[in-house]
Amino acid sequence: MIELKYDEEFAVLTIRRPQALNALSFSLIEDIGKAITEAGRSKARALIITGEGEKSFCAGADIKELQQRSLKEQREGAELGQAVFAQLDRLSIPSIAVVNGFAFGGGCELALACTLRLALQNAKFGLPEVKLGLIPGYGGTQRLPRLVGTGRALELVMTGRTVKADEALAIGLVNRIVEGQVVEAGKAYAREFTGHSLRALQFAREAVLRAADLPLYEGLRLEADLSTLAYRTADAEEGMQAFVDKRPAVFQDQ
Repeated sequence: MIELKYDEEFAVLTIRRPQALNALSFSLIEDIGKAITEAGRSKARALIITGEGEKSFCAGADIKELQQRSLKEQREGAELGQAVFAQLDRLSIPSIAVVNGFAFGGGCELALACTLRLALQNAKFGLPEVKLGLIPGYGGTQRLPRLVGTGRALELVMTGRTVKADEALAIGLVNRIVEGQVVEAGKAYAREFTGHSLRALQFAREAVLRAADLPLYEGLRLEADLSTLAYRTADAEEGMQAFVDKRPAVFQDQ
């Protein structure tokens, strides 16, 4: 099951299927999509995603569900996972995966789809589909190279090997290694930016994420357009005036 709750200014999505190491069934993926939609409509300033228990963030797809399926069903399953995880790209607030334990296959792809990733020291990442005669189908082959580079991504996908937290940090797969309780660690990290204008954060995310898809000259044009839009917001006026007045800015996300 999926639990979505609100804690202070945060939405917290927890995968609660510890008996199966929080593996992703197709119904669970659909529930994740509904929860992401609900979080986007809320007043939360960030979405934190984690898994119940200390063993696993999400151990990947439910393999038994993948057996004896037609090609049409397999294609529809891949498209479902891709569509749900892509909701995080369009979410109006930043998303943070806090990985405790295993993040394999679809679980790793869920973390890759988040805006940012944190890892506890026990975190282990991997796309082991090749060991089953398969390849990642929920976005792993596309998002991983954007984070760690083509060479490293090819190695990880083609070997299916496991990456521990320290290596994940070194290669840019995660943003930080954290300690303590997962939700509190996620909240503490998110507070480093949730006090900023959500409008400015949205513009910044769009500019950075589009950089991987655009030639430099088009990316610079997009940056100029978005920075110009940012200047026209009430939050920009407040931020600049607060700087002049030597006081903290009070943003209204407008």
